[in-house]
Amino acid sequence: MPSFDIVSQYDHQEVRNAVDQAEREINNRFDFKGTNSEVELNEDSIKIESSTEDRLSALQIVLEEKLVKRKVSLKTLLWQNLEPAAGGRSQKLAKLQSGIGNEDSKSINRQIKDLGIKGIQSQNQGDQIRVSGKKRDTL
Repeated sequence: MPSFDIVSQYDHQEVRNAVDQAEREINNRFDFKGTNSEVELNEDSIKIESSTEDRLSALQIVLEEKLVKRKVSLKTLLWQNLEPAAGGRSQKLAKLQSGIGNEDSKSINRQIKDLGIKGIQSQNQGDQIRVSGKKRDTL
């Protein structure tokens, strides 16, 4: 019985490389001199911090450009609201999403069943969904 999996994951190494490239670029760019801008990668989040809000938005754009060049989807980032930091600085936190949540998996399963294709089954397997069918052509 042929099958395929629907998975939502990101490559940790590529995210780390993109953050390193963004740090190198902000250290070399003239418009970031003296702003003490920084990008910090944690286990499942990225924190960006800068002296002003406009530098923070420019830093976010630089980080997103580097992620796209490394072929990491921007849908993995869930940006939080702008927060004030110590010393009049601004910071923003982006959570890295991995896996398919319960609500999303139920929605995907419902959409597959609503298609009404005969012989197709979908099952939730934790953070992924397995879709199987009797014939490869129906998948």
